[in-house]
Amino acid sequence: MTEAIQEPDQSVIDGLWRSFKEDGDAAVRERLILHYSPLVKYVAGRVGAGLPRSVDQNDLASYGLFGLIDAIDKFEPERGFKFETYAINRIKGAILDELRALDWVPRSVRSRSRLIETAVAELEHRLQRAPTEEELAEHMEMSVDELQSALAEIGRTGIAALDEMVGSDSATTVGDMLADPGSISPETAVQAEETREGLVEAINKLPERDRLVVTLYYYESMTLSEIGEVLGVTESRVCQIHAKTMMSLRNRLGELALG
Repeated sequence: MTEAIQEPDQSVIDGLWRSFKEDGDAAVRERLILHYSPLVKYVAGRVGAGLPRSVDQNDLASYGLFGLIDAIDKFEPERGFKFETYAINRIKGAILDELRALDWVPRSVRSRSRLIETAVAELEHRLQRAPTEEELAEHMEMSVDELQSALAEIGRTGIAALDEMVGSDSATTVGDMLADPGSISPETAVQAEETREGLVEAINKLPERDRLVVTLYYYESMTLSEIGEVLGVTESRVCQIHAKTMMSLRNRLGELALG
Protein backbone atom coordinates (compact mmCIF):
# COMPACT_ATOMS: atom_id res chain seq x y z
CA MET A 1 0.00 0.00 0.00
CA THR A 2 1.39 3.39 -1.00
CA GLU A 3 1.86 5.82 1.87
CA ALA A 4 0.24 9.23 1.56
CA ILE A 5 2.65 12.08 0.97
CA GLN A 6 2.65 14.30 4.05
CA GLU A 7 2.76 18.04 3.50
CA PRO A 8 5.41 19.86 5.53
CA ASP A 9 3.95 21.92 8.37
CA GLN A 10 4.13 25.69 8.39
CA SER A 11 7.14 25.79 10.71
CA VAL A 12 9.14 23.84 8.12
CA ILE A 13 8.08 26.22 5.35
CA ASP A 14 8.94 29.23 7.51
CA GLY A 15 12.35 27.70 8.09
CA LEU A 16 12.87 27.25 4.36
CA TRP A 17 12.01 30.89 3.77
CA ARG A 18 14.46 32.05 6.43
CA SER A 19 17.19 29.84 5.01
CA PHE A 20 16.60 30.95 1.42
CA LYS A 21 16.46 34.66 2.21
CA GLU A 22 19.60 34.46 4.35
CA ASP A 23 21.75 32.27 2.11
CA GLY A 24 20.02 32.13 -1.30
CA ASP A 25 20.61 28.37 -1.37
CA ALA A 26 19.54 26.90 -4.74
CA ALA A 27 18.41 23.61 -3.19
CA VAL A 28 16.14 25.41 -0.73
CA ARG A 29 14.77 27.51 -3.60
CA GLU A 30 13.91 24.31 -5.47
CA ARG A 31 12.05 22.99 -2.40
CA LEU A 32 10.01 26.18 -2.20
CA ILE A 33 9.21 25.99 -5.92
CA LEU A 34 8.08 22.39 -5.53
CA HIS A 35 5.97 23.20 -2.48
CA TYR A 36 4.13 26.09 -4.13
CA SER A 37 3.89 24.58 -7.63
CA PRO A 38 0.19 23.65 -7.21
CA LEU A 39 -0.52 27.40 -7.31
CA VAL A 40 0.67 27.43 -10.93
CA LYS A 41 -1.82 24.73 -11.93
CA TYR A 42 -4.60 26.53 -10.07
CA VAL A 43 -3.95 29.89 -11.76
CA ALA A 44 -3.37 28.37 -15.19
CA GLY A 45 -6.71 26.58 -14.88
CA ARG A 46 -8.53 29.78 -13.96
CA VAL A 47 -6.94 31.81 -16.74
CA GLY A 48 -7.43 29.03 -19.27
CA ALA A 49 -11.11 28.65 -18.41
CA GLY A 50 -11.85 31.92 -20.22
CA LEU A 51 -9.67 31.23 -23.26
CA PRO A 52 -10.30 29.31 -26.50
CA ARG A 53 -9.62 25.57 -26.39
CA SER A 54 -6.74 26.05 -28.81
CA VAL A 55 -4.70 27.56 -25.94
CA ASP A 56 -2.77 24.70 -24.31
CA GLN A 57 -3.07 24.47 -20.52
CA ASN A 58 0.45 23.06 -20.29
CA ASP A 59 1.78 26.15 -22.05
CA LEU A 60 -0.04 28.38 -19.57
CA ALA A 61 1.47 26.41 -16.67
CA SER A 62 4.93 26.82 -18.19
CA TYR A 63 4.46 30.59 -18.42
CA GLY A 64 3.11 30.68 -14.87
CA LEU A 65 6.10 28.79 -13.46
CA PHE A 66 8.31 31.75 -14.34
CA GLY A 67 5.94 33.95 -12.35
CA LEU A 68 6.19 31.62 -9.35
CA ILE A 69 10.00 31.64 -9.47
CA ASP A 70 10.01 35.42 -9.74
CA ALA A 71 7.63 35.66 -6.77
CA ILE A 72 9.85 33.41 -4.63
CA ASP A 73 12.93 35.45 -5.50
CA LYS A 74 11.27 38.81 -4.72
CA PHE A 75 9.00 37.92 -1.79
CA GLU A 76 9.85 39.58 1.52
CA PRO A 77 8.46 37.45 4.39
CA GLU A 78 9.21 40.13 6.97
CA ARG A 79 6.45 42.30 5.50
CA GLY A 80 3.93 39.91 7.03
CA PHE A 81 1.90 39.31 3.87
CA LYS A 82 0.73 35.88 2.75
CA PHE A 83 2.94 34.46 0.00
CA GLU A 84 0.09 32.70 -1.80
CA THR A 85 -1.71 36.00 -2.42
CA TYR A 86 1.46 37.62 -3.73
CA ALA A 87 2.38 34.61 -5.88
CA ILE A 88 -1.02 34.17 -7.48
CA ASN A 89 -0.88 37.71 -8.87
CA ARG A 90 2.68 37.21 -10.14
CA ILE A 91 1.81 33.87 -11.75
CA LYS A 92 -1.26 35.34 -13.43
CA GLY A 93 0.77 38.34 -14.57
CA ALA A 94 3.43 36.10 -16.11
CA ILE A 95 0.79 34.13 -18.02
CA LEU A 96 -0.95 37.26 -19.29
CA ASP A 97 2.36 38.87 -20.25
CA GLU A 98 3.28 35.86 -22.38
CA LEU A 99 -0.14 35.73 -24.00
CA ARG A 100 0.16 39.40 -24.90
CA ALA A 101 3.65 38.86 -26.30
CA LEU A 102 2.39 36.00 -28.47
CA ASP A 103 -0.44 38.26 -29.68
CA TRP A 104 -2.66 35.24 -30.24
CA VAL A 105 -5.89 37.25 -30.27
CA PRO A 106 -7.19 37.80 -33.84
CA ARG A 107 -6.80 41.36 -35.10
CA SER A 108 -10.50 41.54 -35.85
CA VAL A 109 -11.32 40.87 -32.18
CA ARG A 110 -8.82 43.47 -30.95
CA SER A 111 -10.19 46.00 -33.43
CA ARG A 112 -13.77 45.32 -32.35
CA SER A 113 -12.76 45.61 -28.71
CA ARG A 114 -11.19 49.03 -29.29
CA LEU A 115 -14.28 50.27 -31.13
CA ILE A 116 -16.62 49.14 -28.35
CA GLU A 117 -14.36 50.54 -25.64
CA THR A 118 -14.27 53.90 -27.42
CA ALA A 119 -18.06 53.87 -27.69
CA VAL A 120 -18.38 53.04 -23.98
CA ALA A 121 -16.12 55.98 -23.12
CA GLU A 122 -18.10 58.38 -25.34
CA LEU A 123 -21.43 57.34 -23.82
CA GLU A 124 -20.14 57.45 -20.26
CA HIS A 125 -18.88 60.98 -20.84
CA ARG A 126 -22.25 62.00 -22.26
CA LEU A 127 -24.50 60.12 -19.82
CA GLN A 128 -22.26 60.33 -16.72
CA ARG A 129 -22.98 56.67 -16.03
CA ALA A 130 -22.34 53.25 -17.51
CA PRO A 131 -24.43 52.84 -20.70
CA THR A 132 -26.88 49.98 -21.11
CA GLU A 133 -26.30 47.45 -23.85
CA GLU A 134 -29.28 48.87 -25.72
CA GLU A 135 -27.78 52.37 -25.60
CA LEU A 136 -24.37 51.06 -26.64
CA ALA A 137 -25.79 49.06 -29.55
CA GLU A 138 -27.79 52.06 -30.80
CA HIS A 139 -24.72 54.30 -30.55
CA MET A 140 -22.70 51.81 -32.62
CA GLU A 141 -25.56 51.30 -35.09
CA MET A 142 -25.77 47.57 -34.50
CA SER A 143 -28.30 45.20 -32.99
CA VAL A 144 -28.14 44.16 -29.34
CA ASP A 145 -27.58 40.56 -30.47
CA GLU A 146 -24.58 41.64 -32.57
CA LEU A 147 -23.16 43.61 -29.66
CA GLN A 148 -23.62 40.74 -27.22
CA SER A 149 -21.98 38.31 -29.63
CA ALA A 150 -18.98 40.64 -29.96
CA LEU A 151 -18.74 41.11 -26.18
CA ALA A 152 -18.84 37.35 -25.61
CA GLU A 153 -16.01 36.84 -28.09
CA ILE A 154 -13.96 39.60 -26.45
CA GLY A 155 -14.67 38.16 -23.02
CA ARG A 156 -13.46 34.70 -24.07
CA THR A 157 -10.14 36.07 -25.28
CA GLY A 158 -9.41 37.65 -21.92
CA ILE A 159 -8.21 40.93 -23.46
CA ALA A 160 -10.69 42.91 -21.39
CA ALA A 161 -9.70 42.10 -17.84
CA LEU A 162 -8.99 43.84 -14.58
CA ASP A 163 -5.45 42.46 -14.71
CA GLU A 164 -4.56 44.48 -17.80
CA MET A 165 -1.92 47.13 -17.25
CA VAL A 166 -3.13 50.43 -15.87
CA GLY A 167 -0.47 52.31 -17.82
CA SER A 168 2.05 51.38 -20.47
CA ASP A 169 4.95 52.56 -18.31
CA SER A 170 3.91 50.62 -15.21
CA ALA A 171 4.77 47.01 -14.47
CA THR A 172 2.12 46.73 -11.76
CA THR A 173 -1.31 45.32 -12.52
CA VAL A 174 -4.51 46.41 -10.82
CA GLY A 175 -4.82 42.89 -9.45
CA ASP A 176 -1.48 43.28 -7.68
CA MET A 177 -2.54 46.52 -6.07
CA LEU A 178 -5.87 45.21 -4.87
CA ALA A 179 -4.59 41.96 -3.44
CA ASP A 180 -1.27 42.91 -1.88
CA PRO A 181 -0.39 46.59 -1.41
CA GLY A 182 2.83 45.57 0.29
CA SER A 183 4.15 44.07 -2.94
CA ILE A 184 4.40 47.47 -4.65
CA SER A 185 7.66 49.37 -4.76
CA PRO A 186 7.79 52.60 -2.70
CA GLU A 187 8.04 54.69 -5.87
CA THR A 188 4.58 53.61 -7.02
CA ALA A 189 2.86 53.43 -3.62
CA VAL A 190 1.08 56.78 -3.93
CA GLN A 191 -0.08 56.05 -7.48
CA ALA A 192 -1.26 52.60 -6.38
CA GLU A 193 -3.33 54.06 -3.54
CA GLU A 194 -4.94 56.59 -5.89
CA THR A 195 -5.72 53.79 -8.34
CA ARG A 196 -7.26 51.61 -5.61
CA GLU A 197 -9.45 54.48 -4.46
CA GLY A 198 -10.46 55.28 -8.03
CA LEU A 199 -11.19 51.63 -8.75
CA VAL A 200 -13.36 51.21 -5.65
CA GLU A 201 -15.28 54.36 -6.56
CA ALA A 202 -15.74 53.17 -10.15
CA ILE A 203 -16.94 49.72 -9.05
CA ASN A 204 -19.42 51.25 -6.60
CA LYS A 205 -20.95 53.28 -9.45
CA LEU A 206 -21.57 50.19 -11.60
CA PRO A 207 -25.08 48.77 -12.03
CA GLU A 208 -25.80 46.16 -9.35
CA ARG A 209 -25.45 43.10 -11.63
CA ASP A 210 -22.17 44.34 -13.14
CA ARG A 211 -20.81 45.06 -9.66
CA LEU A 212 -21.77 41.56 -8.54
CA VAL A 213 -19.91 39.97 -11.47
CA VAL A 214 -16.75 41.93 -10.60
CA THR A 215 -17.03 41.04 -6.92
CA LEU A 216 -17.61 37.32 -7.48
CA TYR A 217 -14.90 36.98 -10.14
CA TYR A 218 -12.09 39.08 -8.68
CA TYR A 219 -12.78 38.95 -4.94
CA GLU A 220 -14.49 35.58 -4.47
CA SER A 221 -12.42 33.82 -7.18
CA MET A 222 -15.47 32.24 -8.79
CA THR A 223 -15.34 31.07 -12.40
CA LEU A 224 -17.58 32.61 -15.06
CA SER A 225 -19.57 29.39 -15.13
CA GLU A 226 -20.15 29.51 -11.36
CA ILE A 227 -21.19 33.16 -11.57
CA GLY A 228 -23.67 32.21 -14.29
CA GLU A 229 -25.26 29.72 -11.90
CA VAL A 230 -25.56 32.39 -9.20
CA LEU A 231 -27.16 34.88 -11.61
CA GLY A 232 -29.26 32.29 -13.40
CA VAL A 233 -27.74 33.07 -16.81
CA THR A 234 -25.40 31.31 -19.23
CA GLU A 235 -21.61 31.48 -19.03
CA SER A 236 -21.64 33.30 -22.36
CA ARG A 237 -23.90 35.97 -20.88
CA VAL A 238 -21.49 36.43 -17.96
CA CYS A 239 -18.67 36.84 -20.52
CA GLN A 240 -20.64 39.65 -22.15
CA ILE A 241 -21.32 41.43 -18.86
CA HIS A 242 -17.72 41.01 -17.74
CA ALA A 243 -16.24 42.34 -20.99
CA LYS A 244 -18.45 45.45 -21.05
CA THR A 245 -17.84 46.12 -17.35
CA MET A 246 -14.08 45.84 -17.75
CA MET A 247 -14.15 48.32 -20.62
CA SER A 248 -15.99 50.77 -18.40
CA LEU A 249 -13.57 50.32 -15.51
CA ARG A 250 -10.51 50.54 -17.73
CA ASN A 251 -11.79 53.80 -19.22
CA ARG A 252 -12.19 55.29 -15.76
CA LEU A 253 -8.80 54.02 -14.61
CA GLY A 254 -7.27 55.42 -17.79
CA GLU A 255 -8.76 58.83 -17.00
CA LEU A 256 -7.34 58.58 -13.48
CA ALA A 257 -3.88 57.70 -14.80
CA LEU A 258 -3.93 60.68 -17.15
CA GLY A 259 -5.00 63.18 -14.70
